[in-house]
Amino acid sequence: MKKIIQIQVIVLLLAGISSCKKVIDVSPVSNEVASNYYRNYTEVNVALTGCYNGLQEPLTTEWMMTELRSDISKQRATSSTSNPNIELNQLNLYMVSPQHQQVYNYWLSSYKNIRNINYVLRSLGITYQNGQLVYGQPTAVVTDAQKAELAGQALFLRAYHYFNLVRLFGGVFLVTEPLDPKAAKQVNRSSVDECYQLIMADLLAAAEMLPKNTYSQIPSADLGRANAWAAEALLAKVYLTLPTPRKTDALTLLNDIIDNSGYGLESSYDRVFSITNEMNKEILFAVRYKAGLVGLGNPMANLFAPASSGDAIVNGDGSGYNYPTTDLYAAYISSTSSFSDARKPVNIGVFTSSTPYYVNKFISKVVIKNDAENDFPVIRFPDVLLMKAEATGFDGSSGTSVSIINQIRQRAGAGNYTTGSFTAAFYKYPASGANAITTSDAFLTALLTERRLEFAFENQRLFDLERNGQAVTAIRNYYASEYKSHYSKYKPVIALETLQANVTQEHLLLPIPQREIDTNNEITIQQNPGY
Repeated sequence: MKKIIQIQVIVLLLAGISSCKKVIDVSPVSNEVASNYYRNYTEVNVALTGCYNGLQEPLTTEWMMTELRSDISKQRATSSTSNPNIELNQLNLYMVSPQHQQVYNYWLSSYKNIRNINYVLRSLGITYQNGQLVYGQPTAVVTDAQKAELAGQALFLRAYHYFNLVRLFGGVFLVTEPLDPKAAKQVNRSSVDECYQLIMADLLAAAEMLPKNTYSQIPSADLGRANAWAAEALLAKVYLTLPTPRKTDALTLLNDIIDNSGYGLESSYDRVFSITNEMNKEILFAVRYKAGLVGLGNPMANLFAPASSGDAIVNGDGSGYNYPTTDLYAAYISSTSSFSDARKPVNIGVFTSSTPYYVNKFISKVVIKNDAENDFPVIRFPDVLLMKAEATGFDGSSGTSVSIINQIRQRAGAGNYTTGSFTAAFYKYPASGANAITTSDAFLTALLTERRLEFAFENQRLFDLERNGQAVTAIRNYYASEYKSHYSKYKPVIALETLQANVTQEHLLLPIPQREIDTNNEITIQQNPGY
């Protein structure tokens, strides 16, 4: 099966998803119908397919919460007075309020899918109590093997959502089972540690339950579904992100993937994102889209194509969102006579001199607007490799970690350095000399630079900076680099010092949507500091 997405799920789950109200403490009346529906393997599997489809909605706004708040992208329309552009400017300038609509939309769409996942898990008899998963009797008629297959995937998806939520909001509401409205209003925010406890429990179970077929042996019908390798990779990233990182545990998982999974690097960077090469050996997990007028196409082609470009880039014009920064464009090394970074034209397109840059990574031909085929990668094999370098740390200029960075650079077109300016062309890092990586600080800079270039517009940059304690400094430095050309043009003028002061450790977290606080008349919910 080329896609996980099954069109019949739209009809079968319509009652369960169409009447959702916009507060997570309200359970739709139709959910009782949905809970009664999941009676056997086929019905639970269809419901699970709906949960995979439910990954799409948060991605519509996730780039706003991540890339737009990093040094990857900016909001180009500095003088626009339209509500959408004002909201994007607020995120880009770290001037977000708890009433921000797009923050609420991301929050709501994530919890909506968590609710659907919890219904799947309930039908399989799986609950979460006192910090651990409890395996009860399923209400659906399934074999033990079918239960493991379905539950492992559902647990992976729930962990994926909560991992994003805890990184963006801090401690959040841990809703792990379907609740009626009154019970839901008694659920307060959990601590960050409690959130990670759930995430790790879900991923450890998923890694145990899901198949470990090597990539070449994965049945075509399962391409795109979560497997044990994806669970191990996401768990490794969780281990690296914990307040007290568990790097040794992460390395064990990463080495298992590298040595045994059969996943690997594609021969060229552009092949990774080709719509004729989807779910290739580099993609451990992706959010899948299906073009063809079925309501499951990817809107990013039209969202990210240049505004007022007509049909020149993509049918239906573009919105010009997720606008690449000049700083990022300059970071890709190009040469007219020697080695160039092949990732640059894949990631960033050039339209005209007045609208020079746009995100090219997720653009393919569409018949109608917002209906592109491009999948969105969540975990790629280069991420596994670079996480290994991160977990290993600096082990010398010719050690494992620098060699991994060079492996990624070589695939992107880097050549061997000999003499002359190291930045005149795109080179691998030499093992000795002035351009060798010889300190831990230089290694971290090189690692974060490589991740920035490799995963541009894959919603990873802000998390990478935060995980390594570099976010505030990097974003403030970025503001300084583009202040004269861009940020000084806002009206009223924002002084650079004021702009930089907006970026604080507290403001790296988004505010809890004020509606969640205001609509709960049962308990007091604490807002994040600084809001």
